[in-house]
Amino acid sequence: MGHPQIPRPPASVLLLLLLLPPPLGAGDSLPTESRLMNSCIQAKRKCRANPTCKAAYHHLGSCASTLSTPSPSEESSVSADCLEAARQLRNSSLIGCTCHPRMKNHTTCLEIYWTVHPARSLGDYELDVSPYEDSVTAKPWKMNLSKLKMLKPDSDLCLKFTTLCTLNGKCDRLRKAYGVACSGSRCQRHVCLAQLRSFFEKADPPHAQGLLLCPCAPTDRSCGERRRNTIAPRCALPAEPPNCLELQSLCRADPLCRSRLMDFQTHCHPLDILGTCATEQSKCLQAYLGLIGTTMTPNFISNFNTSVALSCTCRGSGNLQEECEQLERSFSHNSCLMKAIAAKMRFHSQLFSQDWEDPTFSVMEHEIENLALRIQTTVAFLFSCTLTPILLQRLW
Repeated sequence: MGHPQIPRPPASVLLLLLLLPPPLGAGDSLPTESRLMNSCIQAKRKCRANPTCKAAYHHLGSCASTLSTPSPSEESSVSADCLEAARQLRNSSLIGCTCHPRMKNHTTCLEIYWTVHPARSLGDYELDVSPYEDSVTAKPWKMNLSKLKMLKPDSDLCLKFTTLCTLNGKCDRLRKAYGVACSGSRCQRHVCLAQLRSFFEKADPPHAQGLLLCPCAPTDRSCGERRRNTIAPRCALPAEPPNCLELQSLCRADPLCRSRLMDFQTHCHPLDILGTCATEQSKCLQAYLGLIGTTMTPNFISNFNTSVALSCTCRGSGNLQEECEQLERSFSHNSCLMKAIAAKMRFHSQLFSQDWEDPTFSVMEHEIENLALRIQTTVAFLFSCTLTPILLQRLW
């Protein structure tokens, strides 16, 4: 008598289980450096254990003012000692280290990354790349939309998401903190930006994204104004728009802002004239939200549409006019960013067009669909690896 065959789950389900990262626990909202594949903080510890690496890193730190991805014509002006220190680090663990936006000692990690950055690019003249590890958190969205029954059916969606935030203790606390810091005649811009950044870093993504990316009817001025004022434009943005290149220089001088800008350029960069995007929409959106609260904070340009822009101008750019306009267009005419914002707004609109017997199911389903798209891009890599015969038999 043969053994009964045990039903085997579809291969797609097995792939999902294999590729799904372990969910963060309730006490793990801030990833520790040990969760990263190669944290810059860990890499620096390894470097300090090697006398040659330690000396090269220390010397490279003193070269920061003169060594910053020079062009071929400028490389000769960099001291030989700085060039040698950069070359010695190119074979160390520091060269591929990364950080995480929510990790502890985040600023320290970024400072290490940018100290080593000249060693990564020296001689190659590559474009800057994001310092952040390309990781995905598998926590499902949890939002009790049934609470919205207390609102009028015709209430605009920005008001509904504002109400959801108010009903959530964490979101309400963080929103009030930046509301207080960003209001009043004595508002200090750096304090306002810090609180605004804290909101988008710490609030649960459904609430933060819902507040900023809520869809409004083109004629609904109050809805659009509520959405635009999420970034408190009167205080978070400069009173007089500076030159965009000056704004970019200020950003590059700050490790955090520079990192967020590089992350945005990495994940929201159209690859060709057809608008093919470098990465998936969720990563572009996350990178865009990461800029909020920095010197390069973008915002909606009006209460009537979803176009975003930096608060700067290209007037007075001289012979750098074209470079300035290119920077400006990377926000205002960025097809990847526009598609990501439009997709998220469509999803938010769909949330409120359903019967919410189970108010969290469809939100989790949406995230699984996004994960399935990510799996498609990694299946080729998975099957290029060596799998055990048993696993291959189960998959096929």
